[in-house]
Amino acid sequence: MTKRRSGRSHEHRREAAVDWWMRRRTGPLGAAEQAAFAAWRANPANAAAYDNIDGLCAHLAGLPAPVEAPAFYARPRVWLAVAAPLAAACLAILAGWGDLVTFLRSDHYAGTGETRIVALEDGSRVQLDARSAIALRYCAAERRVELIAGEAWFEVAPDVRRPFVVAAAGGEIRALGTAFDVAVDASGARVAVAEHSVRVTSGGTDVVVAEGERSAYRADAAASRPEPMKSAWVGAWRRGKLIVENAPLRDVISALGRHHHGFVACMSEAICARTVTGVFGTQDPLQSLEALETALGLRLAFFSRFVAVFRE
Repeated sequence: MTKRRSGRSHEHRREAAVDWWMRRRTGPLGAAEQAAFAAWRANPANAAAYDNIDGLCAHLAGLPAPVEAPAFYARPRVWLAVAAPLAAACLAILAGWGDLVTFLRSDHYAGTGETRIVALEDGSRVQLDARSAIALRYCAAERRVELIAGEAWFEVAPDVRRPFVVAAAGGEIRALGTAFDVAVDASGARVAVAEHSVRVTSGGTDVVVAEGERSAYRADAAASRPEPMKSAWVGAWRRGKLIVENAPLRDVISALGRHHHGFVACMSEAICARTVTGVFGTQDPLQSLEALETALGLRLAFFSRFVAVFRE
């Protein structure tokens, strides 16, 4: 075997090891996958490659966990490490720490690629998008729900004695009707109303958002002036659609990432700041990521089935 062929074999073995490590991390393997993994690992070189990755990532997991997952871009110096499949896989576990913290704080949680309907004790209903979580703070005077992460659709049962309040991104959304959508991300919170209205309190000011309108706010800042939005856009994720208009790529990646078992990043902050307009499916997030690659003239570099980076 030539040196070049030996090096290529080593690269393939390492990529396969990363792939198996990520597949085992994202959920239990089926019987066929378990058999395939055992057969692959029976090769001592494969087993050594896998153990190297597992040992390094176990070491990283023992480091203090961040409160939030890392931003969805890699600074130029970090990119040198992300370019290596091994380092990229271990970077992915850092993002997973944020999910673990969210899960531990929540009363109800929807995992990657799934949605969940929660029936509350007062007859209200909450539908959680993928990788979304809420915590309940009900008392005699108020029905309070904290949206810890992700996006949720609220259908509120009337109760004049106990207002229904959603706490999100440092602000509050008080229901004045029945159905509305709230999403949180690194930039703050977005609110869209399908029926009646809500009162948004943020930065010491109140804004009433009526049916067919939307607003947004950052922590400790006033909510934006309500603006009309198409009714089909409100809660579109419930129909497996992500509809965006002039949204930063980082927000689109974040939304699609709720449905993708893996880690997606940008090579630079400038790439993540590019704006996107379009309709994308959430049931096949990889297909949507490839559509973004074409639309923005970028390259989506895959280091395994679970680790991808947008680059020029």
